[in-house]
Amino acid sequence: MSKILSTQMSGLFQRIIQSEEEAIEETSRLLAQASIGQGNIYFACFDELQAIELNALHGAEPFTNLKSWSPTIALTETDRVCIFTTKSENPEAINLAKKLYDSFIPFSVVSSDPQSDTNELSELAYTYVSMKIRGGIIPHPTKLGERVIIPYLMAALFIYEAIKLNYDEMISDDEEL
Repeated sequence: MSKILSTQMSGLFQRIIQSEEEAIEETSRLLAQASIGQGNIYFACFDELQAIELNALHGAEPFTNLKSWSPTIALTETDRVCIFTTKSENPEAINLAKKLYDSFIPFSVVSSDPQSDTNELSELAYTYVSMKIRGGIIPHPTKLGERVIIPYLMAALFIYEAIKLNYDEMISDDEEL
């Protein structure tokens, strides 16, 4: 089963990079605007994706200029926010997106759902990255073809690391000028 999991995760990461590479770069650029413009960066992470913010703040290589987010934070036009949510129908994520949109604060979204006209988060966000997850990835051995393991956190962490690589390169280029 471990080989199946490895193969499925590899395939998921390949799908993300093949179709979302440009959106990842745009998201990195959007976040870099805050560092260049003296603003702050916030990750608004919902459900199990709160681990992304913990890693970004307290991991071995913290995300430069990231501040801890809460709904009570007073954001400014120089700040940037990246919303991480497993589903684009998350009411808290949608409320935050509407507040940011109405306040003219640029933000990005990372979610499992594809970008579409019916995906309100993708319509509101300046940049949108899909995790490309449609359901479980491994057939359960004892159930009738039911798939298990929905890798939201692993996909989001992969996207986070890709964003961070681009972001770090962008802000280091700015510091050299």
